[in-house]
Amino acid sequence: MTNGRWIFLSVLALIDALTVGVGRAAAQGAAETVQDMLAAQIRSQGFTCDKALGATKDTARSRADHAVWVLRCSNASYRVSRAPDMAAKVEPLR
Repeated sequence: MTNGRWIFLSVLALIDALTVGVGRAAAQGAAETVQDMLAAQIRSQGFTCDKALGATKDTARSRADHAVWVLRCSNASYRVSRAPDMAAKVEPLR
């Protein structure tokens, strides 16, 4: 083979290897659940959530661009209101 063909095949192999790595990273990111994302968000705002047990969307309180979730943790439950580009409003539930 000529040098041009080797370079072409090397570039194709590199592109293939990179796209496989990107696909794996996307699959790992998709494995994160809503309850895990909500738990991480309320922890960053100073609330405790030892272990996220479940999250249910409150459709009666949710609106377009304003989702409301009930997050159950092993130590407490919270109502979490989320709007784009804003901190979540977190209400502890009894």
